[in-house]
Amino acid sequence: MSAEARTGLDAASSEPLHPAARDVLLAALDQGYADPRRLHHDGRRARLLLDNAREVVAQSLQVRPDEVTFTSSGTEAVHRGLLGLHRARARHGSMVLHSAVEHSAVHHALRWAGAPTAEVPVTATGLVTRGAVRTALAASAVPVAVAAVQHANHEVGTVHAVPEIAEELGEVPLFVDACASVGRLPLPDGWAAAAASAHKWGGPAGVGLLLVRKGARWRNPFPEDDRVDPRSSGFENIPAALAAAAALQAMVSEQQALGARQSALVERVRSAVAALPDVEVVGEPSQRLPHLVTFSCLYVGGERLVTELDRLGFGVASGSACTASTLAPSHVLAAMGALTHGNVRLSLGRSADSRAVGSLLSALPGVLERLRTEVGL
Repeated sequence: MSAEARTGLDAASSEPLHPAARDVLLAALDQGYADPRRLHHDGRRARLLLDNAREVVAQSLQVRPDEVTFTSSGTEAVHRGLLGLHRARARHGSMVLHSAVEHSAVHHALRWAGAPTAEVPVTATGLVTRGAVRTALAASAVPVAVAAVQHANHEVGTVHAVPEIAEELGEVPLFVDACASVGRLPLPDGWAAAAASAHKWGGPAGVGLLLVRKGARWRNPFPEDDRVDPRSSGFENIPAALAAAAALQAMVSEQQALGARQSALVERVRSAVAALPDVEVVGEPSQRLPHLVTFSCLYVGGERLVTELDRLGFGVASGSACTASTLAPSHVLAAMGALTHGNVRLSLGRSADSRAVGSLLSALPGVLERLRTEVGL
């Protein structure tokens, strides 16, 4: 099937480059190639471009420019943000509280560090409650060094009340994975460090953001590097950073209008699929990301659903958002007590419209019926 005939509904992992980012990226390739540490003309120009990208990001997210660090990915930003807070709190404790629905990047970082952990359970809609955090704090046998609670879940779209959770934590610093929400929702208050990923908002892949609050105790958990920004390592990709900043600025400017349009489309999907036999819509019905919806289909395998819908021209996701290529059962859905197989995750991009959603909803009942017939139902 031609690219023009396809309907991409997996923007969480494959949002096309925002037009604003494309224009800036092409222009910056000829200007931002030099090492920003150098004192010659090309180096000084590169430093100015890097500082400009940092300034645009800071303005878009309502943070300080010196709180912004560009990383090579959202995953690296998660690792640096969380482990940096943990290392800085070594004298206060070692325990890390984390929600049961955190991205695998959080779990991998904590296993690598060998840190003791305690899991905060979630509700049936995937919500981290203030009461659950309070209970986990009280139950910890050792002092808690840091907590990790995402702003919004990558798989089901549930948005957590970060300021309330931070208030409950008191002196314990909070790391927030905001990769799924930045560009879609305003950045919440209450975090000591946060992470974001440019490709989620239409920036280029290979650019992440590490945000560390001014005054927060953070120590680099990895070998130091003699760079412009002491929280980063390696040569900054300045053209990509500029493109990411441009895309973020554009997304924030259209955030309300785009969010309202996508939220209406998602509500249409939620209502339509909930009416289908043996299909469960998961996640918070209202306290959620505007562009993402997940539903689970009984008696149908996720891999077969993805491949059959792809054959018809619909690009959707299934399995865990962390390991979708392997279609591994989702630890997020398991933590919610939901069906872990046969799930479909739609994430709407900027170009998704009523026609695209209507086409999917028209095709889905027939696909489910065929696949269930194959297994004798």
